[in-house]
Amino acid sequence: MRIVVIGATGHIGTFLVPRLVRAGHDVVTVTRGTRTAYADSPEWQQVERVTADREQEDRDGTFGARIVGLRPDAVIDLVCFTLSSAEALVTALRGTDAHLVHCGSIWRVGVSHVLPITEANATPSFGDYGVQKDAIARMLKEETASGGLVTTSLHPGHISGPGWPPIGPLGNLDPSVWTKLSAGEVLEVPGLGAETMAHVHADDVAQAFQLAVEHRDAAAGEDFFTTAPTALTARGYAHLAASWFGQEARLDSVSWDRFRETTPPEHAGASWEHLSRSQVFSIEKPRRLLGYEPAYTAEETVLDAVRWLVSHGEVEVARPLVV
Repeated sequence: MRIVVIGATGHIGTFLVPRLVRAGHDVVTVTRGTRTAYADSPEWQQVERVTADREQEDRDGTFGARIVGLRPDAVIDLVCFTLSSAEALVTALRGTDAHLVHCGSIWRVGVSHVLPITEANATPSFGDYGVQKDAIARMLKEETASGGLVTTSLHPGHISGPGWPPIGPLGNLDPSVWTKLSAGEVLEVPGLGAETMAHVHADDVAQAFQLAVEHRDAAAGEDFFTTAPTALTARGYAHLAASWFGQEARLDSVSWDRFRETTPPEHAGASWEHLSRSQVFSIEKPRRLLGYEPAYTAEETVLDAVRWLVSHGEVEVARPLVV
């Protein structure tokens, strides 16, 4: 197939583009051209590259026509964040035989009520990001159900992998967490520590996107949660991470008020956004319809990311990794 990947040099695209090339597809990448993929591979030499400023072209009303002009069999949209942008692309592609595969987010779901969360029992989203992602997914589903463009939406968890920091045991990106755990220092954990996070390796997300375009009939009109087969609690994650450095985690459970007093606002806010949802997802649907089989557990996913950070000197740790 001729596959256009929009936003191809980010977390997912770094792994997805080489996968598609290896599978024999003709790949066209559409990016702003401001950065390269997190990891290089020879497959990138076989890719047709297009530079475009999507935000500006969306404002000009020209982006959809640009994508149609690339004559895609499938379009994988990894960087669409508003309903209006999604609708403009759907309108442009409607009437073609293209298959639009959209990257959503597990944050299209709100706080957990029933675990694991499935596509059928999800609670209403909150926050602008999640609300927009949910609105896009619903619009796409209705578009296909009404006989319009063939669409699919995939909703990854907290994407991790080599090249960037993972969401840490406190539900944020504070690098001092790794310093404290590696040194055996006390780590203050807000709430009960039983709150959950849903990580997924970037290559497993890439696998799901590849499966969606290669199983068009099964994916048409569907939405899928895409996470690792396991999930981590805050305290479990902290104990696991400390063990990577040969340490025992020393955790102090504190109130959210205390945590906010002692934590920079951006990190405290991120922790609340992740931990208050306390999500665990079922991947039965993508397994059944697409053959999705993640290669990494949540534990292996975050270790792969931390190992890269340590080996590249991106975090300050008191002891070396022992795993």
